[in-house]
Amino acid sequence: MSDAPRPPAAEYRIEDLAHRSGATVRTIRAYQDRGLLPKPERRGRANVYGDAHLARLRQISALLDRGYTLASIKELLAAWDAGRGLGGVLGLAAELDGPWTDEEPARITRAELDERFGGEPDEVAVEEAVRLGVLVRLPSSPGEFLVPSPRELAVAAELHAAGVPLSAISGHLRELRTQVEHIAARFLDFTAEHVFHPYLGHHPSDEEAAEAAALVRRLRPLAQQTVDAELARAMHTLATSCLQRDLPAEEDGSPPEEDVALPAATVRAVRALVGPRNVAAFIAAAAEREVRSRTMDGLVSSQGGEGRDGRDEQEMPDGSIPS
Repeated sequence: MSDAPRPPAAEYRIEDLAHRSGATVRTIRAYQDRGLLPKPERRGRANVYGDAHLARLRQISALLDRGYTLASIKELLAAWDAGRGLGGVLGLAAELDGPWTDEEPARITRAELDERFGGEPDEVAVEEAVRLGVLVRLPSSPGEFLVPSPRELAVAAELHAAGVPLSAISGHLRELRTQVEHIAARFLDFTAEHVFHPYLGHHPSDEEAAEAAALVRRLRPLAQQTVDAELARAMHTLATSCLQRDLPAEEDGSPPEEDVALPAATVRAVRALVGPRNVAAFIAAAAEREVRSRTMDGLVSSQGGEGRDGRDEQEMPDGSIPS
């Protein structure tokens, strides 16, 4: 068996290599110029490529599909050539590229879409939803759309049913995305600084990449959980204050509370008396004291001449009060 002749190694001209790999001749030459692809063997006036070149082209294509830049791919391939495997790194990339939600995409027909939004077709709104990625056209099925986030579409339908115009919903979504992307960027910066810094700045080994991938799995839900909790807190606080501010009147018919402007001279006098930090507390205490004093005066006045048993007390001619 050991003496059996080995099959000859495959050899390709650049046009054949392009056909087998799916890359263009121009792309192959560009990869060679960048140092991503080894130079071919020279045979007379012809350049000859082999299976190693074909495998390298397929590696580059796979990394490009994962979102790597050519500069990053060059570094990764250098690590590969130095004897370090790419399995761990690619596993980490797959973990990062994976879904960051448990929500499953769905499909919706154009008729179902129109029905959910009032039954009236709105081409402008549909095109805007496609631009925002809320809907994705399906070339293989022109009458259907892919819905990456059914929850987001359901929110839009509920808002529209409550009377919000579709153009306002789209504008709100654009604004919200800007703010959420800022939050996501800050979360990534935060975790990069405090969690992933040991794995950055160098080519991670397979073991380090596996550890980093495990950390990604652990931390992935934290961003959404934190935002959910803080949004709930903020909505409770702001909704309560909005209700208190916008209610037209109290139940007893009295007008709502309002801020009262004090004369500047009064504020300066109080500041000179108690210091700038205690102005508000002093004014509040003084007002409360005045209110209590007037309340006590009112109670006394309302008693008039009533005695301890509630009957009117009358003086006798000699000035005494009958028992």
